[in-house]
Amino acid sequence: MTQAHVEMENRTVVSEFILLGIPNTEGLENILFICFLVFLLCSLLSNLLILAAVLADSRLHSPMYFFLCHLAVIDLGCSSTTTPKLLASLLANNRAISLGGCMAQLFFWHFLSSTECLIYTVMAYDRYVAICHPLRYLLIMNHRVCTLLAAGSWICSSFHATILASLTFTLPYCGSNVVDYFFCDIVPVAKLACADTSVLRTVTFTNTVVVPLSCFFLIFMSYIRIAVSVVKMRSAEHARKAFSTCASHMTVVCFFFGPCFLLYTQPSLSPVVATRIQIFCDVVTPIMNPLVYTLRNKDVKAALKKLKGG
Repeated sequence: MTQAHVEMENRTVVSEFILLGIPNTEGLENILFICFLVFLLCSLLSNLLILAAVLADSRLHSPMYFFLCHLAVIDLGCSSTTTPKLLASLLANNRAISLGGCMAQLFFWHFLSSTECLIYTVMAYDRYVAICHPLRYLLIMNHRVCTLLAAGSWICSSFHATILASLTFTLPYCGSNVVDYFFCDIVPVAKLACADTSVLRTVTFTNTVVVPLSCFFLIFMSYIRIAVSVVKMRSAEHARKAFSTCASHMTVVCFFFGPCFLLYTQPSLSPVVATRIQIFCDVVTPIMNPLVYTLRNKDVKAALKKLKGG
């Protein structure tokens, strides 16, 4: 038996990880706990209200609101993936997470983020068809097509997350178990592996950079075509309505893709900056979808009022 094999056998196999949490927050744990708890409750309540309003009002049974419901489900999942463990670590200083819990965090975070990315792309296509081909809109975006697009987004994302989680946790972890982050993500966890991670880095780059960039390019091209159609509209009222229907989607797309590009295309970001960006994605962004769509959409506000009256 070689010396390398003996050293590997003598190492302790990691069965749990220690999350270091948010850097430079000593003494602020109670304040942060209250803030994150308020954001979590607001996210859960607002997204549940959006789901209830769309399901209860037949006027909102259209492709755009069908995909908005999927976004609400995704945001409910995102709020529940990392924030509860962060709250536990702030309140009880319980920073340990089991190997299975770490794997679940990584899987569901990438599963839901990937699904959100694809749903935003599908919604851009929906807006493109609605504005550029209004007479054929109901024919193109029929119930079957919408269901297939949504199901395809969830299924493709499940494969994406399964591949990343499998590659990450088939690596041997036999040294330090301290994760320099507030939840289990690929980069901070893979740093602890006592094996070559080049394959994981290549697949991660493809799945978390190339694929989202492709989706963003498709969204961008959709809005270029929409802008051309809006410019050609003779009626200023129709142009205003077309822009209004796209403004909410463009806003949430910017909130989603902006932080993600910073996180995965700038590896030199300091842990403090990266953590703040990630917290924005995990804690603040899930509130943005219901907030933006409610404030800018008369139909949703009317449905919420009807739901309250009922």
